[in-house]
Amino acid sequence: MKSTPYVHDRHHFDAAFSLIERHGGQARTEAKALANQSRNRGNVIKFCKWRQVERLISSLELSETASSIH
Repeated sequence: MKSTPYVHDRHHFDAAFSLIERHGGQARTEAKALANQSRNRGNVIKFCKWRQVERLISSLELSETASSIH
């Protein structure tokens, strides 16, 4: 079972859902590309953001529950 990604704030969810709307099944690949682009520009903050968004999209793609539901 994968661990649940840390989500800093609502903006990460908004970015993930925006990528999913625009890119569908390629959303995770797009988030990875944005992270790499930010890293290449030396923007560590944006790099970390897009890596977190990539992990969030991955966890949203899972068909199984990562933790208990009450």
